[in-house]
Amino acid sequence: MEHAIIGREGNFMVMKGGKGYTVADIEALPEGTRAELIDGEMFIMASPTRTHQEILVDLLFEIELYIRKNKGACKMYPAPFGVYIKNDDRHFVEPDISVICDEKKLDEKGCHGAPDWVIEIVSPTSGQMDYTRKLALYRTAGVREYWIVDPHRETVTVYDLEHGREAEEHSFSERIKAGIYEDLYLNLTK
Repeated sequence: MEHAIIGREGNFMVMKGGKGYTVADIEALPEGTRAELIDGEMFIMASPTRTHQEILVDLLFEIELYIRKNKGACKMYPAPFGVYIKNDDRHFVEPDISVICDEKKLDEKGCHGAPDWVIEIVSPTSGQMDYTRKLALYRTAGVREYWIVDPHRETVTVYDLEHGREAEEHSFSERIKAGIYEDLYLNLTK
């Protein structure tokens, strides 16, 4: 399929071709091009900001330290890491952080099916994608827990999708409990 940009949706460039793209189109992109596919619509991602990367590293460190210290079975992967979220050819995402507890979902290409915990860090213009499209996708795909970290507002919105609870909003200064673990609390204040 011809790859041409037709507009922007926040921090993502929307590609010409509407909802006719497949995972094969993602895999055919030039090396180093990061893109996501939601309902067959392709979104090319811009580079993350410095603040985004600092938060990502802090979260990665804390989560990985917890998993190792507790000899946990779950694996954590930062973007770019391919998630074939509905295990079909019309959905492919690269969450900022994916935690997968079922190792049968993993192969060298990425995760096939829904991760247990997904964390997205909002870029200055990616809010609509993270709060709307990805929330709907993660909910229907079977993600157990979804966090949206918003550096601008200094908030973390926690969605317990597994139990269908209302979203909880926390400030960076709070200790925030990870729902998939009994005793993991994260704090984004340095």
